[in-house]
Amino acid sequence: MTAVHFGAGNIGRGFIGLLLHDAGHELVFLDVNGPLIAAIAAADSYRVIEIGGDERIRTVTGFTGIDSSADPEGAAAAVAGADVVTTAVGPSILRFIAPVVAAGLRARPADRAPLPIMACENALGATDLLRGHLAELLADDPAVLDRAVFANTAVDRIVPIQEPEAGRELDVRVEPFCEWAIEAGPFAGSPPAIPGAHLVDDLAPYIERKLFTVNTGHAATAYLGRLAGAAMIDEALTMPAVRAGVEAALRETSRLLVSRHGFPLAVQDAYRETALVRFANPALRDGVERVGRQPLRKLSRNERLIQPAAALAEQGIEPVGLLAVIAAALRFQVANDPESAELQKLLGSGSSSADLVESITGVEPGHPLFAALEAAVDGARAEGVGA
Repeated sequence: MTAVHFGAGNIGRGFIGLLLHDAGHELVFLDVNGPLIAAIAAADSYRVIEIGGDERIRTVTGFTGIDSSADPEGAAAAVAGADVVTTAVGPSILRFIAPVVAAGLRARPADRAPLPIMACENALGATDLLRGHLAELLADDPAVLDRAVFANTAVDRIVPIQEPEAGRELDVRVEPFCEWAIEAGPFAGSPPAIPGAHLVDDLAPYIERKLFTVNTGHAATAYLGRLAGAAMIDEALTMPAVRAGVEAALRETSRLLVSRHGFPLAVQDAYRETALVRFANPALRDGVERVGRQPLRKLSRNERLIQPAAALAEQGIEPVGLLAVIAAALRFQVANDPESAELQKLLGSGSSSADLVESITGVEPGHPLFAALEAAVDGARAEGVGA
């Protein structure tokens, strides 16, 4: 069996690639990073090292790499012959890999079993997004889409900034925890065999649980920790005020998840506490600047802060903890992050605070959260943020 994976970075090698290897697949990594692909093609193995607590080392073998930019035909041929295709490239990059996938589906024999395609991205409905790009490219022959079956996924594993050893640059250090949930419905009872993943009938609760607990909590720790002077995520959680702020925000999102999806309270409480333990893992050495990057995306309407805060406000609940995190995110200023610079530019502009709430968060006037967001923007500007 062969698995083609787009994205040979740390998540690709240390999470999705590892689980596909464990499932018995030969791996073909596709990437546009020529030197990385050359290193993969030249290597016989790499290690995935679980850090924090008892160190566990896993060895991955049976892989190769193709530079999909330099050799698009070879990449398309790999897709055409694959038994499963996955991605870990970032949602905004899916449109760039779509031509290779489309070419591979065109070349795939029509009598072969449909090719499972799963975008393992940190976004809602990422596989649907990829399918949409493919539909546009295959508009002249839409039946080609029937050569694949598309399933959305929810993925979760923290992979910190790497400090590679000389001669072991492909090794990846990861946290012990990982979760890969795959929607079962599209496979009609014949899903790919990936023992490290689990199939669910309804993916939405798992996506939102991860987004509103892990992603919200990680961002909250970064933004509140940055204001408190912390450099690292684990350090931030040792600060009582920061930890209290993160816990307050996550109690609010837990309330939303329990009411919206019916998670048992004890189960959600345990999931939230597990997330906090993961963030506090000192072996990960994850910086608040790295985790807090791209504040404009993280403050957008359907992301980890605004979406749950808006949903709670619509229920008549004031999301005090989330609003404190949003206020901290508005004050996030770091070098070499274009979104941070753009956010500060917006706050320093002549636009009204009401207009900025709409443009930054997507929340419209009249929404029950709007006034609180306008007050948060006013507060940031009053402190000279963006000046």
